[in-house]
Amino acid sequence: MIVRAVAKLRFASIPARKMRLVGDTVKGLPVEKALNILNFTERIAARHIAKTLKSAAANALSLQGTDHLRPEALTVKNITVDEAPTAKRIRFQSMGRVFRIRKRYCHLTVEVAGVTDAPPVRTGAKSKAKADGEKEAKTEKSAKSIGAKEKAKSADKKKSTAGGKKKDAAKSKDKE
Repeated sequence: MIVRAVAKLRFASIPARKMRLVGDTVKGLPVEKALNILNFTERIAARHIAKTLKSAAANALSLQGTDHLRPEALTVKNITVDEAPTAKRIRFQSMGRVFRIRKRYCHLTVEVAGVTDAPPVRTGAKSKAKADGEKEAKTEKSAKSIGAKEKAKSADKKKSTAGGKKKDAAKSKDKE
């Protein structure tokens, strides 16, 4: 079974084109090798990508657990860098001029994938419906058992009251 996990970094204060340069170097590599490359890359974008990549790997391991998924089996499936809103600032210059400063931001999405030997974990609406069905079946069984117990108790009461009525009838006959 293939496990996929995603981690996102939003509003990173670095332009998207600078982040893409580093992201393209590690796309498709195993996670361990990609982290080694990122640790020795001297660009600031490498730190952002490494941190997000570690988070994506941790997400994948938390989904399946270390019993079924080994960290060495994870690979960097995709790295997407999108532009975020640009912050506009101004810098005053001589003779009344103003220079525009554009502080560009980006959104980073890292997706990792790995192969596991575990059966698929059921999540979502189908498993919830199945769980609800199991709960209803359990409540029906318990309701039936409770109903059977109540019937037995009421039958015992009827027997005791019926026996009491017979005794009362026998006493009244004896008095006559």
